[in-house]
Amino acid sequence: MYDVAIIGLGPAGATLARLLDKSFRVIAIDKKSDNGESFHKPCGGLLATDAQKALSKFNLTLPKAVLVDPQIFAVRTLDTGQNLLRHYQRFYINLDRRKFDLWLMSLIPGHVEIAAPASCTEISRADEGFRVTYRRDGQNVTISARHVVGADGARSLVRRSLFPHKKIRQYAAIQQWFPETHATPFYSSVFDREITDCYCWSVSKDGYFILGGAFPLRHGRARFELLKTRLIERGFRLGEPLRTEGCLVSRPTSLRSFCAGYDGAFLVGEAAGFISPSSLEGISYALSSAQALAGVLNARPRRPNWAYRVKTLPTRFKLLAKDLKAPFMYRPFLRKLVMKSGLSSVRVVGDPDIC
Repeated sequence: MYDVAIIGLGPAGATLARLLDKSFRVIAIDKKSDNGESFHKPCGGLLATDAQKALSKFNLTLPKAVLVDPQIFAVRTLDTGQNLLRHYQRFYINLDRRKFDLWLMSLIPGHVEIAAPASCTEISRADEGFRVTYRRDGQNVTISARHVVGADGARSLVRRSLFPHKKIRQYAAIQQWFPETHATPFYSSVFDREITDCYCWSVSKDGYFILGGAFPLRHGRARFELLKTRLIERGFRLGEPLRTEGCLVSRPTSLRSFCAGYDGAFLVGEAAGFISPSSLEGISYALSSAQALAGVLNARPRRPNWAYRVKTLPTRFKLLAKDLKAPFMYRPFLRKLVMKSGLSSVRVVGDPDIC
């Protein structure tokens, strides 16, 4: 019998595992390992300022091995439907997302049992807590735990198994890697209402060029191919893709989108719906929700689920405030007003690749 079973060791799960009191018997189950054949999360790999601030609260410094070239200080924002282009200063850190996650896993103390690479296949309630089954090295393993924590992202098995009525809007995140052939590396945000009511992105990274986007689930791949066609017409140099990645991404739209859990089960990070509805940035909320849950469990309150919900109320309202900002990004008329105004934009001298 474990005290806590953590499903997923992304930023949320790894942070929770690191912060839990060593008196707990903890098992953490994750698909990743330090070999190149295991799970890769589709992600542009940009660490936003909110995530940097969250890391600073733990007094953590990023190792050089996590960083990649180049570090760029402006984002090209392109509205293909209205033929608008602006540059906005941003202070992202360009990193290797897989190495970032593995680094966070390396900080987990030795008293935490890690089952990786392993895939959780079934979660159910039992008399004294929960029964968790995972598959590792071709065999099924079943364990029991008093508490279970879903840190397993948008497609959370914990959320689907224990809270199937808690729905949240989801998109298909698709991205491809290409050899970098642009004269000048760049980041970009791309908006095209015909393709998606969310947004698309590109990132130059260590000799590669990544193009991706968040698309409605219906005809997501066809929308992605249309995006590529339209960007090639505007000067993007793509060539033959080296790798294609895909996953689900959540986008909260109301308080009902969030689910912190109850009756001994908890959700953190994107599994709980804690992800920005405007930028889809989730690392900062993964770190902060994991810190909140660790503080609750370590304090051993009589009603831990209620205490965790109270602690995450500021996160919920912050995300709802982000939702108020979303129309200025995603509604063509409002976006046009903002981009035409030039508010907060920077003027870049020469822009040879995009026109």
